[in-house]
Amino acid sequence: RLIVPFSPGSSTNDILGRGIAQRLTQHLGQQVVVDNRPGAGGTSGSDIVAKAPPDGYTLLVAIAGPLTVAPAVYKHIGYDATRDFTAVARVATIPYVMVVSNTVAANNVKELIALAKAKPGAMSFASSGVGGSPHLCGELFKTTAAVDMVHVPYKGAGVATTDVLSGQIHMFCTGLTALTALIKAGRIRPVGMATLKRSALMPDIPTLSEQGLKDFEVTSWTGIVAPAKTPRPIVQKLYGALAKITQTEDMKAFVQQQGAEMALLGPEAFAADIKSDIVKWARVVKAAKISQE
Repeated sequence: RLIVPFSPGSSTNDILGRGIAQRLTQHLGQQVVVDNRPGAGGTSGSDIVAKAPPDGYTLLVAIAGPLTVAPAVYKHIGYDATRDFTAVARVATIPYVMVVSNTVAANNVKELIALAKAKPGAMSFASSGVGGSPHLCGELFKTTAAVDMVHVPYKGAGVATTDVLSGQIHMFCTGLTALTALIKAGRIRPVGMATLKRSALMPDIPTLSEQGLKDFEVTSWTGIVAPAKTPRPIVQKLYGALAKITQTEDMKAFVQQQGAEMALLGPEAFAADIKSDIVKWARVVKAAKISQE
């Protein structure tokens, strides 16, 4: 069972999870069934895996939100993100991009910061919900650039994007996948990638880091984790299968079609990455005073 903690077709992570399951089935010669368990920002499905037997037969399509953000945002999630899971592999990352409405007189991040500092509290940024990665990207920008902007949460990225297009909201930071077509059509203006290196998907957009916001990084990642205490031989077998899958041209093309980038990490490196992200986002959440029941 490969549990996806979101509704079918609701996100790139669900689509990537299904692609992984299909290819694992072919490679292992054993059926891998996708089981969608949405709810509570992905924490409901994650909790199921945290409490499953550590036998390698129940796995989680892990993403940043439930594992690295939720521990700081939610008071009760039912699991410990570092203690209750065994990292298997990070498979792909979805780069984040910061955009502004065409009504905003800023072509780069320095100009955006100057506008925000000239009118403290007058500019706004959208998110697809409180405590999600787009929200935290905006809060990280506020603290890193030392600007005062108003957060406007929406119920989903689609509605948020609509209000940025109309000029009702000034700025939005979210996955490049959702905004690529609008950027190419000139309907929304990118001010920088929230990645440490330029994205191969849109290499002409400079990173926020190279524009002066040193080490500014927000990406969404997709990986596989198992319950804690899953035996190492099982973890290594699963990682070996995922490593071979990610080397195929078929999988590389599939990942790119979803607006993601192949970014394989093994069990130890992935576990370290998760721990590092938990510490990072805990600081941002505390500074922004974000809390959900």
